[in-house]
Amino acid sequence: MKSFGVEIPFVSHLGFTLHRMEDGESELRYEAKPEHLNSFAVTHGGASMTLLDVTMATAARSVTPDMGVVTIEMKTSFMQPARGPLVAKGRLIHRTATMAFTEGTVYDAQGKVCCHALSLIHISEPTRPERI
Repeated sequence: MKSFGVEIPFVSHLGFTLHRMEDGESELRYEAKPEHLNSFAVTHGGASMTLLDVTMATAARSVTPDMGVVTIEMKTSFMQPARGPLVAKGRLIHRTATMAFTEGTVYDAQGKVCCHALSLIHISEPTRPERI
């Protein structure tokens, strides 16, 4: 398991683990705890969106890990309930000096797509604790 490079308390709380962050791609894994489920006993959409957000931000940072990133816009589509251990994969589609265009997909334990997102991310100078 790899490190995100910065401490993200909410991500630690949810229990996301980073498995890949290189060459414009990322992979995170997550298994929802009972308190992260919705009333249908599947992963809450907000937890899935957070997983996508972090996955896409990690893909954006993969080419320059010391840079800071902030999501400006995110569009998410939900295809089916997210059950069991989840795998999220992110990809950097295009990058300028200050912007990154990314996509991310969450897969269930059977490899079926649960949700997909696109995001626009602002890239800033190297991360510093006073800016987080």
